Amino acid sequence: MADSAVLTGEHFLIGDVACAEGALAAGCRFFAGYPITPATEVAERMARRMPRVGGVYIQMEDEMGSMAAILGASWGGLKSMTSTSGPGFSLMTENIGLGMMTETPCVIVNVMRGGPSTGLPTLVGQADVMQARWGSHGDYGSISISPSSPQEMFDLTITAFNLAETYRLPVVVLTDEIVGHMSEKVIIPKALDIKLAKRPKPPASLAREDYVPFMAVDGLVPPMATAGEGYNVHVTGLTHDEWGYPVMKDTAQERLVRRLVDKIRLNVSDIIMTEENGLDGQLDAVVVAYGCTARSAREAVERARQKGLAVGFLRLVTVWPFPEEKVRELAARTGVFIVPEINYGQIALEVERCSGGRAETVFMGLMGGTMHTPEEILAVIEEFSSRRNP
Repeated sequence: MADSAVLTGEHFLIGDVACAEGALAAGCRFFAGYPITPATEVAERMARRMPRVGGVYIQMEDEMGSMAAILGASWGGLKSMTSTSGPGFSLMTENIGLGMMTETPCVIVNVMRGGPSTGLPTLVGQADVMQARWGSHGDYGSISISPSSPQEMFDLTITAFNLAETYRLPVVVLTDEIVGHMSEKVIIPKALDIKLAKRPKPPASLAREDYVPFMAVDGLVPPMATAGEGYNVHVTGLTHDEWGYPVMKDTAQERLVRRLVDKIRLNVSDIIMTEENGLDGQLDAVVVAYGCTARSAREAVERARQKGLAVGFLRLVTVWPFPEEKVRELAARTGVFIVPEINYGQIALEVERCSGGRAETVFMGLMGGTMHTPEEILAVIEEFSSRRNP
Protein backbone atom coordinates (compact mmCIF):
# COMPACT_ATOMS: atom_id res chain seq x y z
CA MET A 1 0.00 0.00 0.00
CA ALA A 2 1.24 3.50 -0.78
CA ASP A 3 2.16 6.33 1.59
CA SER A 4 -1.51 7.24 2.00
CA ALA A 5 -1.50 4.67 4.80
CA VAL A 6 0.59 7.07 6.92
CA LEU A 7 -1.60 8.49 9.70
CA THR A 8 -2.63 12.14 9.98
CA GLY A 9 -4.78 14.07 12.44
CA GLU A 10 -5.14 13.82 16.22
CA HIS A 11 -4.41 10.55 18.01
CA PHE A 12 -3.97 9.36 21.59
CA LEU A 13 -0.68 7.45 21.53
CA ILE A 14 2.02 6.21 23.85
CA GLY A 15 5.47 7.63 23.17
CA ASP A 16 6.87 4.45 21.61
CA VAL A 17 4.04 4.28 19.09
CA ALA A 18 4.39 7.99 18.32
CA CYS A 19 8.08 7.38 17.66
CA ALA A 20 7.25 4.67 15.12
CA GLU A 21 4.75 6.95 13.40
CA GLY A 22 7.33 9.73 13.32
CA ALA A 23 9.79 7.41 11.62
CA LEU A 24 7.22 6.44 8.99
CA ALA A 25 6.35 10.10 8.40
CA ALA A 26 10.08 10.81 7.97
CA GLY A 27 10.25 8.26 5.18
CA CYS A 28 11.74 5.33 7.12
CA ARG A 29 11.12 2.20 5.07
CA PHE A 30 13.39 -0.33 6.79
CA PHE A 31 13.29 -1.38 10.43
CA ALA A 32 15.39 -4.13 12.00
CA GLY A 33 15.17 -4.84 15.71
CA TYR A 34 14.98 -7.27 18.58
CA PRO A 35 12.37 -7.14 21.37
CA ILE A 36 13.43 -5.47 24.62
CA THR A 37 11.49 -3.72 27.38
CA PRO A 38 10.59 -0.80 27.36
CA ALA A 39 11.17 -0.31 23.61
CA THR A 40 9.28 -3.31 22.23
CA GLU A 41 6.21 -1.23 21.36
CA VAL A 42 8.26 0.63 18.76
CA ALA A 43 9.05 -2.64 17.00
CA GLU A 44 5.50 -3.95 17.40
CA ARG A 45 4.10 -0.83 15.75
CA MET A 46 6.63 -1.05 12.95
CA ALA A 47 5.79 -4.72 12.38
CA ARG A 48 2.17 -3.81 11.78
CA ARG A 49 2.65 -0.56 9.90
CA MET A 50 5.68 -1.11 7.66
CA PRO A 51 3.91 -3.42 5.18
CA ARG A 52 1.15 -0.83 4.76
CA VAL A 53 3.60 1.83 3.56
CA GLY A 54 5.62 -0.45 1.31
CA GLY A 55 8.47 -0.85 3.79
CA VAL A 56 10.36 -3.77 5.30
CA TYR A 57 10.27 -4.95 8.91
CA ILE A 58 12.63 -7.68 10.06
CA GLN A 59 13.19 -9.11 13.51
CA MET A 60 16.86 -9.95 13.80
CA GLU A 61 18.55 -12.57 15.95
CA ASP A 62 20.03 -9.93 18.26
CA GLU A 63 20.86 -6.25 18.57
CA MET A 64 24.24 -6.58 16.85
CA GLY A 65 22.54 -7.96 13.78
CA SER A 66 19.86 -5.29 13.97
CA MET A 67 22.43 -2.50 13.84
CA ALA A 68 24.30 -4.16 10.98
CA ALA A 69 21.06 -4.58 9.04
CA ILE A 70 20.06 -0.93 9.21
CA LEU A 71 23.54 0.13 8.07
CA GLY A 72 23.24 -2.12 5.04
CA ALA A 73 19.73 -0.91 4.27
CA SER A 74 20.91 2.69 4.39
CA TRP A 75 23.63 1.99 1.82
CA GLY A 76 20.90 0.36 -0.25
CA GLY A 77 19.14 3.72 -0.37
CA LEU A 78 16.51 3.39 2.37
CA LYS A 79 15.99 5.43 5.50
CA SER A 80 16.42 2.92 8.31
CA MET A 81 15.89 2.66 12.07
CA THR A 82 16.19 0.33 15.04
CA SER A 83 15.01 0.57 18.64
CA THR A 84 16.33 -0.86 21.89
CA SER A 85 17.06 -0.20 25.56
CA GLY A 86 20.25 -0.18 27.64
CA PRO A 87 21.48 -3.80 27.33
CA GLY A 88 20.72 -3.86 23.60
CA PHE A 89 22.31 -0.45 23.11
CA SER A 90 25.49 -1.84 24.67
CA LEU A 91 25.50 -4.64 22.10
CA MET A 92 24.98 -2.16 19.27
CA THR A 93 27.89 0.11 20.11
CA GLU A 94 30.47 -1.69 17.97
CA ASN A 95 28.33 -1.34 14.87
CA ILE A 96 27.38 2.21 15.83
CA GLY A 97 31.10 2.91 15.57
CA LEU A 98 31.08 1.25 12.15
CA GLY A 99 28.23 3.55 11.15
CA MET A 100 30.21 6.57 12.33
CA MET A 101 33.32 5.50 10.42
CA THR A 102 31.41 4.71 7.22
CA GLU A 103 29.21 7.83 7.61
CA THR A 104 25.98 5.88 7.30
CA PRO A 105 22.76 7.78 8.05
CA CYS A 106 20.29 5.92 10.29
CA VAL A 107 18.38 6.35 13.56
CA ILE A 108 18.74 4.40 16.82
CA VAL A 109 16.00 4.75 19.45
CA ASN A 110 17.16 4.02 23.01
CA VAL A 111 14.28 3.90 25.49
CA MET A 112 16.33 4.06 28.68
CA ARG A 113 15.61 1.94 31.75
CA GLY A 114 17.38 1.40 35.05
CA GLY A 115 20.77 -0.35 34.81
CA PRO A 116 23.50 -1.53 34.69
CA SER A 117 23.15 -5.02 33.20
CA THR A 118 19.56 -6.30 33.24
CA GLY A 119 18.73 -3.72 35.90
CA LEU A 120 15.12 -2.55 35.98
CA PRO A 121 13.58 -3.73 32.69
CA THR A 122 10.19 -2.09 33.25
CA LEU A 123 11.23 1.08 35.11
CA VAL A 124 12.75 4.38 34.13
CA GLY A 125 16.39 5.42 34.02
CA GLN A 126 18.53 8.11 32.36
CA ALA A 127 21.95 6.55 32.79
CA ASP A 128 22.81 5.87 29.12
CA VAL A 129 23.63 9.52 28.46
CA MET A 130 27.41 9.23 28.41
CA GLN A 131 27.21 5.91 26.59
CA ALA A 132 25.26 7.63 23.81
CA ARG A 133 28.14 10.08 23.44
CA TRP A 134 31.16 7.86 24.02
CA GLY A 135 29.82 4.30 23.73
CA SER A 136 31.89 3.25 20.75
CA HIS A 137 35.67 3.45 20.78
CA GLY A 138 37.55 6.16 18.93
CA ASP A 139 36.82 9.79 18.18
CA TYR A 140 33.74 10.89 16.26
CA GLY A 141 31.03 13.52 16.40
CA SER A 142 27.61 12.43 17.63
CA ILE A 143 24.02 13.65 17.93
CA SER A 144 21.50 12.55 20.58
CA ILE A 145 18.00 14.00 20.91
CA SER A 146 15.89 13.74 24.08
CA PRO A 147 12.07 13.92 23.71
CA SER A 148 9.97 14.72 26.77
CA SER A 149 6.48 13.89 25.45
CA PRO A 150 4.74 11.57 22.97
CA GLN A 151 4.29 14.55 20.65
CA GLU A 152 8.04 15.09 20.68
CA MET A 153 8.60 11.39 20.16
CA PHE A 154 6.86 11.94 16.83
CA ASP A 155 8.38 15.32 15.99
CA LEU A 156 11.94 14.67 17.15
CA THR A 157 12.14 11.28 15.45
CA ILE A 158 11.59 13.18 12.20
CA THR A 159 14.28 15.63 13.29
CA ALA A 160 16.63 12.72 14.02
CA PHE A 161 16.20 11.41 10.48
CA ASN A 162 16.78 14.88 9.05
CA LEU A 163 20.01 15.27 11.02
CA ALA A 164 21.16 11.77 10.09
CA GLU A 165 20.62 12.49 6.41
CA THR A 166 22.17 15.96 6.53
CA TYR A 167 25.34 15.02 8.41
CA ARG A 168 25.62 11.34 7.40
CA LEU A 169 25.82 9.53 10.73
CA PRO A 170 23.74 7.38 13.11
CA VAL A 171 21.59 9.67 15.30
CA VAL A 172 20.25 8.55 18.69
CA VAL A 173 16.75 9.30 19.96
CA LEU A 174 17.62 9.12 23.66
CA THR A 175 14.30 8.78 25.41
CA ASP A 176 13.22 6.97 28.58
CA GLU A 177 10.61 4.53 29.87
CA ILE A 178 8.30 7.23 31.24
CA VAL A 179 8.11 9.09 27.93
CA GLY A 180 7.99 5.85 25.93
CA HIS A 181 4.99 4.51 27.86
CA MET A 182 2.99 7.64 28.67
CA SER A 183 -0.16 8.34 26.64
CA GLU A 184 -0.96 11.83 25.35
CA LYS A 185 -2.52 13.52 22.37
CA VAL A 186 -0.26 13.50 19.32
CA ILE A 187 -0.99 15.65 16.29
CA ILE A 188 0.32 14.17 13.05
CA PRO A 189 0.41 16.73 10.22
CA LYS A 190 -0.14 16.03 6.57
CA ALA A 191 2.88 14.80 4.65
CA LEU A 192 3.12 18.08 2.70
CA ASP A 193 3.54 19.97 5.98
CA ILE A 194 6.51 17.88 7.14
CA LYS A 195 9.93 19.14 6.11
CA LEU A 196 12.31 16.32 5.25
CA ALA A 197 16.03 16.53 4.56
CA LYS A 198 17.66 14.52 1.81
CA ARG A 199 21.10 13.02 2.09
CA PRO A 200 23.70 14.73 -0.07
CA LYS A 201 23.93 12.91 -3.41
CA PRO A 202 26.53 13.09 -6.20
CA PRO A 203 25.54 15.69 -8.79
CA ALA A 204 23.73 14.23 -11.78
CA SER A 205 26.34 15.77 -14.06
CA LEU A 206 29.15 13.80 -12.40
CA ALA A 207 30.37 10.79 -14.37
CA ARG A 208 30.16 7.53 -12.41
CA GLU A 209 33.91 6.96 -12.75
CA ASP A 210 34.68 10.39 -11.28
CA TYR A 211 32.81 9.83 -8.03
CA VAL A 212 35.01 9.87 -4.91
CA PRO A 213 32.83 8.41 -2.10
CA PHE A 214 34.40 10.09 0.92
CA MET A 215 35.53 13.41 -0.48
CA ALA A 216 33.66 16.39 0.94
CA VAL A 217 33.54 18.98 -1.83
CA ASP A 218 31.38 21.64 -0.18
CA GLY A 219 31.74 21.60 3.60
CA LEU A 220 32.57 18.47 5.59
CA VAL A 221 29.87 16.00 4.48
CA PRO A 222 30.63 13.98 1.34
CA PRO A 223 27.84 13.13 -1.13
CA MET A 224 26.54 9.57 -0.70
CA ALA A 225 25.78 7.32 -3.66
CA THR A 226 23.51 4.32 -3.25
CA ALA A 227 25.09 0.93 -3.78
CA GLY A 228 23.91 -0.47 -7.09
CA GLU A 229 23.57 2.85 -8.91
CA GLY A 230 26.76 2.25 -10.89
CA TYR A 231 29.14 4.20 -8.69
CA ASN A 232 32.29 2.65 -7.26
CA VAL A 233 31.35 2.22 -3.59
CA HIS A 234 33.80 0.63 -1.15
CA VAL A 235 32.88 0.74 2.54
CA THR A 236 35.16 -0.34 5.39
CA GLY A 237 35.56 0.22 9.10
CA LEU A 238 39.30 0.57 8.60
CA THR A 239 40.91 3.97 8.29
CA HIS A 240 40.37 4.81 4.64
CA ASP A 241 41.15 7.40 2.02
CA GLU A 242 38.63 9.46 0.09
CA TRP A 243 37.99 6.51 -2.25
CA GLY A 244 36.99 4.31 0.70
CA TYR A 245 40.02 2.00 0.55
CA PRO A 246 42.10 1.14 3.64
CA VAL A 247 45.17 3.30 4.23
CA MET A 248 47.15 2.48 7.36
CA LYS A 249 48.87 5.84 7.73
CA ASP A 250 48.69 8.49 10.41
CA THR A 251 48.04 11.17 7.79
CA ALA A 252 44.93 9.35 6.54
CA GLN A 253 43.70 8.85 10.13
CA GLU A 254 44.27 12.50 10.94
CA ARG A 255 42.40 13.73 7.88
CA LEU A 256 39.48 11.32 8.26
CA VAL A 257 38.86 11.53 12.02
CA ARG A 258 39.16 15.31 12.10
CA ARG A 259 36.40 15.50 9.52
CA LEU A 260 34.19 12.98 11.38
CA VAL A 261 34.41 15.15 14.50
CA ASP A 262 34.39 18.57 12.84
CA LYS A 263 31.30 17.97 10.70
CA ILE A 264 29.38 18.01 13.99
CA ARG A 265 31.59 20.29 16.10
CA LEU A 266 31.67 23.07 13.52
CA ASN A 267 27.91 22.92 12.96
CA VAL A 268 26.69 22.98 16.56
CA SER A 269 24.83 26.26 16.05
CA ASP A 270 22.63 24.50 13.47
CA ILE A 271 22.24 21.29 15.48
CA ILE A 272 21.77 22.24 19.14
CA MET A 273 18.17 22.66 20.28
CA THR A 274 17.08 23.85 23.73
CA GLU A 275 13.91 24.94 25.47
CA GLU A 276 14.50 28.10 27.48
CA ASN A 277 12.25 29.87 29.93
CA GLY A 278 12.98 32.83 32.18
CA LEU A 279 16.69 33.02 31.40
CA ASP A 280 16.93 36.80 31.11
CA GLY A 281 18.90 38.97 33.53
CA GLN A 282 20.47 37.95 36.81
CA LEU A 283 19.19 34.67 38.22
CA ASP A 284 19.24 32.99 41.58
CA ALA A 285 19.14 29.53 39.97
CA VAL A 286 18.85 27.74 36.63
CA VAL A 287 17.33 24.27 36.44
CA VAL A 288 18.82 22.07 33.71
CA ALA A 289 16.90 18.93 32.74
CA TYR A 290 16.01 16.61 29.85
CA GLY A 291 13.60 13.80 29.01
CA CYS A 292 10.87 12.92 31.49
CA THR A 293 12.65 14.85 34.26
CA ALA A 294 12.14 18.07 32.30
CA ARG A 295 8.39 17.77 32.81
CA SER A 296 8.73 17.95 36.59
CA ALA A 297 11.46 20.59 36.33
CA ARG A 298 9.33 22.84 34.12
CA GLU A 299 6.48 22.71 36.62
CA ALA A 300 8.82 23.39 39.56
CA VAL A 301 10.30 26.45 37.83
CA GLU A 302 6.86 27.83 37.02
CA ARG A 303 5.82 27.51 40.68
CA ALA A 304 9.07 29.12 41.82
CA ARG A 305 8.57 32.09 39.50
CA GLN A 306 5.00 32.51 40.76
CA LYS A 307 6.56 32.93 44.21
CA GLY A 308 8.75 35.71 42.88
CA LEU A 309 11.99 33.75 42.65
CA ALA A 310 14.44 34.58 39.87
CA VAL A 311 14.72 31.08 38.43
CA GLY A 312 15.27 29.99 34.83
CA PHE A 313 14.73 26.72 32.99
CA LEU A 314 17.10 25.21 30.42
CA ARG A 315 15.91 21.99 28.82
CA LEU A 316 18.27 19.95 26.68
CA VAL A 317 16.42 18.93 23.53
CA THR A 318 19.72 17.86 22.03
CA VAL A 319 21.81 16.29 24.78
CA TRP A 320 24.71 15.89 22.33
CA PRO A 321 26.16 18.15 21.14
CA PHE A 322 25.98 19.73 24.58
CA PRO A 323 25.09 23.48 24.71
CA GLU A 324 28.45 24.46 26.21
CA GLU A 325 28.34 28.12 25.21
CA LYS A 326 24.85 28.58 26.65
CA VAL A 327 25.89 27.10 29.99
CA ARG A 328 29.02 29.26 30.08
CA GLU A 329 26.96 32.36 29.38
CA LEU A 330 24.43 31.50 32.09
CA ALA A 331 27.18 30.73 34.60
CA ALA A 332 28.04 34.43 34.61
CA ARG A 333 24.46 35.34 35.55
CA THR A 334 23.34 32.74 38.06
CA GLY A 335 24.41 31.54 41.45
CA VAL A 336 23.59 27.88 41.00
CA PHE A 337 22.67 25.26 38.41
CA ILE A 338 20.25 22.61 39.69
CA VAL A 339 20.43 19.39 37.66
CA PRO A 340 17.85 16.67 38.35
CA GLU A 341 18.48 13.46 36.42
CA ILE A 342 17.81 9.76 36.91
CA ASN A 343 21.41 8.62 37.22
CA TYR A 344 24.37 9.20 39.52
CA GLY A 345 25.53 12.39 37.81
CA GLN A 346 26.24 12.54 34.08
CA ILE A 347 24.88 15.79 32.67
CA ALA A 348 25.53 17.43 36.05
CA LEU A 349 29.24 16.90 35.42
CA GLU A 350 28.94 18.52 32.00
CA VAL A 351 27.21 21.53 33.53
CA GLU A 352 29.91 21.75 36.20
CA ARG A 353 32.65 21.52 33.57
CA CYS A 354 31.18 24.25 31.39
CA SER A 355 30.36 26.59 34.27
CA GLY A 356 34.07 26.59 35.15
CA GLY A 357 33.48 27.32 38.83
CA ARG A 358 31.61 30.57 38.20
CA ALA A 359 28.37 29.01 39.47
CA GLU A 360 27.70 26.14 41.83
CA THR A 361 26.27 22.91 40.40
CA VAL A 362 23.76 21.05 42.56
CA PHE A 363 23.08 17.50 41.44
CA MET A 364 19.71 15.88 42.23
CA GLY A 365 20.16 12.21 41.44
CA LEU A 366 17.96 9.14 41.42
CA MET A 367 19.36 5.71 40.63
CA GLY A 368 16.39 4.63 38.53
CA GLY A 369 12.92 3.26 38.95
CA THR A 370 11.14 6.53 39.70
CA MET A 371 11.27 10.19 38.69
CA HIS A 372 11.59 13.51 40.48
CA THR A 373 8.43 15.30 41.55
CA PRO A 374 7.94 19.05 41.01
CA GLU A 375 7.77 19.44 44.79
CA GLU A 376 11.21 17.90 45.27
CA ILE A 377 12.80 20.17 42.68
CA LEU A 378 10.97 23.23 44.01
CA ALA A 379 12.29 22.54 47.51
CA VAL A 380 15.88 22.62 46.23
CA ILE A 381 15.19 25.80 44.24
CA GLU A 382 13.83 27.49 47.36
CA GLU A 383 16.74 26.32 49.51
CA PHE A 384 19.41 27.75 47.26
CA SER A 385 17.45 30.87 46.40
CA SER A 386 17.12 31.64 50.12
CA ARG A 387 20.88 31.35 50.52
CA ARG A 388 21.36 34.08 47.93
CA ASN A 389 18.54 36.18 49.33
CA PRO A 390 18.60 35.69 53.13
